[in-house]
Amino acid sequence: MFLRLVARPLLAKVKETTGIVGLDVVPNAREVLIGLYNKTLKEIQAVPEDEGYRKAVESFTRHRLKVCQEEEDWETIEKRLGCGQVEELIEEARDELTLIGKMIEWDPWGVPEDYECEVIENDAPVPKHVPLHRPGPLPEEFYKTLEAVSKKDEPKITSGDPQIKE
Repeated sequence: MFLRLVARPLLAKVKETTGIVGLDVVPNAREVLIGLYNKTLKEIQAVPEDEGYRKAVESFTRHRLKVCQEEEDWETIEKRLGCGQVEELIEEARDELTLIGKMIEWDPWGVPEDYECEVIENDAPVPKHVPLHRPGPLPEEFYKTLEAVSKKDEPKITSGDPQIKE
């Protein structure tokens, strides 16, 4: 018990550098991440439950929080998450918190009740104010390859017996 409480923190590897210019080592990265992830889960509650953005943020944040709570070592956290260094994860979590605030401010899911959307059917003429997004022609090589592939005479198997090409 003593060794686990005292020796483990003393024997843990100390990160000297992130190797990324401008990104300093955070000695207590695990604790910082746990705090940021808990704050993220609290703040995302302001976004409507059925929104994809909220579902995605909650999903990956819960996963990352669980890993941080289960693991003590920063190296193990980095390996299990596979999303970069813990210092990068801290930056990402801070950015996500900023984005949550912006998304709440912008309210992209709040469409007014009286909003009418213009639906354009396939053959209907497109109004001048709507940009046309039509892909350009495919290269001639594409059609040559397609023709060559479709012309290959492959024997059709009509019974369950394998056929041998001679």
